Amino acid sequence: MEYIKNRPVDRVRELEEASRLTLRPGGDPGCFMCRAVVQTNDRENLIVYRGERVFVVLNRYPYNNGHLLVAPYNHAGRLDEHEPVVHFETMSLTTRLVQVMERDLKAHGFNIGVNLGAVAGAGVPGHLHWHIVPRWNGDVNYMPSIAGTRIISQSLEALYDIMHRALNPTASAADQLGTGT
Repeated sequence: MEYIKNRPVDRVRELEEASRLTLRPGGDPGCFMCRAVVQTNDRENLIVYRGERVFVVLNRYPYNNGHLLVAPYNHAGRLDEHEPVVHFETMSLTTRLVQVMERDLKAHGFNIGVNLGAVAGAGVPGHLHWHIVPRWNGDVNYMPSIAGTRIISQSLEALYDIMHRALNPTASAADQLGTGT
């Protein structure tokens, strides 16, 4: 409940900080992805990988352990607003992420999808992003249906370390600690 009470204050603070950032052209200061990609502390922003046109960020409010978002750098919410090369990089990276999570997280399957538009459930409808949710045999339990609570078996920090190392094998020690880009 503490989180819910403090959330409006956090949102005001986020927007104040965003007003001081220099966003990419077309970026939206209200979009957490637009703010994250122009900052240098990837660990704090949960960015585990930066590609040429897309990046990977851990979902701060995951549906399941390992829930990732793959998003283009540019702020656009429709599939037809992105060049084919962005789609290719997204799908190539998604393939790589599945392989990494099968190997390192021992995932048995995946839910992969896009919510296009607010009415379809997009939490950030102006910034297209793909959800990659690893699944395991027996990972559905009674907690979501009975208590309205999800059980996440691994901290975001531990998951960040696993995914960042796997996706950036030549990263420096500073990058591994999240103090580099």
